[in-house]
Amino acid sequence: MKDIAKYLILGCSIIISICVLSAAITYYGRSRDVISVTGLGETTFTSDMIVWQGSYSYESTDLKSGYMTIEQQQKTVAQYLREQGVTDDEVTFSFIDNSKNYTSIYNESGNYVGSRFIGYRLNQTFVIQSNNVDKIERISREISSLIAKDIKIDSYTPDYYYTKLDDLKLELIEKASKDAHMRAQKIASNAGAKLGKASNARLGVFQITSATGNEEFSGGGAFNTDSKEKKARITVRIEYKLK
Repeated sequence: MKDIAKYLILGCSIIISICVLSAAITYYGRSRDVISVTGLGETTFTSDMIVWQGSYSYESTDLKSGYMTIEQQQKTVAQYLREQGVTDDEVTFSFIDNSKNYTSIYNESGNYVGSRFIGYRLNQTFVIQSNNVDKIERISREISSLIAKDIKIDSYTPDYYYTKLDDLKLELIEKASKDAHMRAQKIASNAGAKLGKASNARLGVFQITSATGNEEFSGGGAFNTDSKEKKARITVRIEYKLK
């Protein structure tokens, strides 16, 4: 009886091993009936919104008169912008900031002994957001003409944006998907097989770079705001079954 039981156990073990091996071979064969391709969607476009920031400052030993001067300068800047075609709803003026200025004091030996208050520095910034990109670009270059009116003004580099990014992204996903399908069809044809349905898809990161620069792509997605002319790209990785 012991020998019979031993042979029964051995026989069951062999059957189980064959079943497991058969399932593994079947799975391996099925996994080989899938191809994975990456499609690319890419286009260039021109920014349709600009955000530009400037600031002006004034130094005074009297805080009250300093505020009065800055408020007058705000009126002058606002009037200048209106004359250049900027509407009031396109520009925002910040609150006036003020800080105390000090000068260092040294003794006859050149050692630092303290500081002395010499007055206040008042500063105000303004931000313009507009869809008239060319106009604001021109104003940002010509704003220094206000220096002739005794306004100490600084102009910063504009930022450029695109207000239809959602539509653009959908268009690129469609383009990348078509590109992936075309690549998959070519691979299947060369292998003598027929392309089946997509079984899995994974979207890559959305990248926006300068249209003319050599920026590196980022794993988290690039988002260029320095250039008016931009390039957008996205990848789609799709797995297709083979018939």
